[in-house]
Amino acid sequence: MQEKTKYFLNAKVIAKKQIYFKELDSTQQEAKKLIEKNIENGTIVITDYQTKGKGTHDRKWYSEKGKNLTFTIILYPKCNIKELESLTIDIAECILKTIEELYNIKLNIKFPNDIILNGKKLGGILTQISTKGEKIRYLLIGIGININGENFNDEIKDIATSLKQEYKIDFSREDILNQFCINFENYCYEKNII
Repeated sequence: MQEKTKYFLNAKVIAKKQIYFKELDSTQQEAKKLIEKNIENGTIVITDYQTKGKGTHDRKWYSEKGKNLTFTIILYPKCNIKELESLTIDIAECILKTIEELYNIKLNIKFPNDIILNGKKLGGILTQISTKGEKIRYLLIGIGININGENFNDEIKDIATSLKQEYKIDFSREDILNQFCINFENYCYEKNII
């Protein structure tokens, strides 16, 4: 995936810089380390295999090796924190728009941060904001989307799904990532986030 993403990502700020790992415990944790090194706005941390991914309420996020999308976007928003109240649901809308544009597949949102396909969980969003008073220091957006994975462990096999599991064809992780970054960047410009 690393070589392909270099050519696919067309957004100007979001994912202009990509830091790729073949394997990583958590893209969110790695992003926190990079912030201390003043990494540039819009950087994404992406991995083909996340071993200790986290969802909301410290739940584990399972991801099959080399089959899905697991990444974190690092942002230094220009807006104030009140303007980000609907952020998670807006990111979910960007994911829905992306999949519909590329594949004409309609997904649903389970408030506030789950992406649903045919009644099962396809993806999730984890947003973390660090503030100093009213000022936002940084914003981390962790996203996991089940694209081509077909093996789910016993804990989640009845509640999780992937695009491939539902439609029996391979989907392009690169195309989905690229189109999402474009859609999300347009949203960020509209909301004066970047």
